[in-house]
Amino acid sequence: MGWLHPLRGLFPETDPSYLAENSSVTEFILEGLTNHQELQIPLFFLFLGFYVVTVVGILSLITLTGLNSHLHTPTYFFLYNLSFIDFCYSTVITPKMLMSFVSTKNVISYAGCMTQLFFFTFFAVSESFILSAMAYDCYVTICNPPVYTATMSPQVCLPILLGVYVMGFARAMAHTACMGRLTFCANNLVDHFRCDILPHLERSCTSTYVNEPVVFVVVGIDIGVPTATIFISYGRSKAFSTCGSHIIAVSLFFGSGAFMYLKPSSLLPMNLGKVSSLFYTIVVPILNPLIYSLRNKDIKIAMKKTLSKKSFS
Repeated sequence: MGWLHPLRGLFPETDPSYLAENSSVTEFILEGLTNHQELQIPLFFLFLGFYVVTVVGILSLITLTGLNSHLHTPTYFFLYNLSFIDFCYSTVITPKMLMSFVSTKNVISYAGCMTQLFFFTFFAVSESFILSAMAYDCYVTICNPPVYTATMSPQVCLPILLGVYVMGFARAMAHTACMGRLTFCANNLVDHFRCDILPHLERSCTSTYVNEPVVFVVVGIDIGVPTATIFISYGRSKAFSTCGSHIIAVSLFFGSGAFMYLKPSSLLPMNLGKVSSLFYTIVVPILNPLIYSLRNKDIKIAMKKTLSKKSFS
């Protein structure tokens, strides 16, 4: 929990010890993806396979980008950070999810739950805005190649990246602080495979009148602004035909997120919400390294060079 220590004085509502003291619940029981016992082991191996492929793909992409100097460009600078975010994003969610398939009682402490919520929000929002940065980079590459070097200089890229992480941090703080004002009592069984905002609001025995507008407005901005930026950038650069696979991954990420958070809870049964959340927590992180490696000539060249160096060493 060291990430919270410097914040305790300024933001006590995000301190797990503060959160635990202000709740009658000290732990949550996560119901998991399904109650059907015969599906638990097959699903364990299925999602374990997804996680292994995701991690291997992401780490390979990070390694290739770091080792090959011709990939040290703004485009691959953002791709490197997208890969890092995807790795952290998957690691925050998937290992705990895998435990739910093999545990008789999938318990997470209150502090652990708030920590998972914080990091999930941080990396999810960071991913949405770094996808916007990558779309803008694509726009400049295609529409203004003579000024690309000046427009996407390190003096520009570094503040953009800082802004991406600041947005992620601010949103994570907002959601965690709003969750910290709630009291959870009686039934601590949460119908989900991870700690998420909407399932926990259902378990609150205090008013959620602040949380619900915050979720709707903040998530609406975090989905609406990047989506508009991405599609305007690709539209103006006429990159839809060449970036079709990327558009599909982006649409899955933002579409499933909007389906989960921007509909009234009465219109979205939690089972559908769990399935929807699989797309932006499991499917998109596994698609990104495949999209940016298998369909990318520079990455293929870098891979050949790296493999040839190893074969001669």
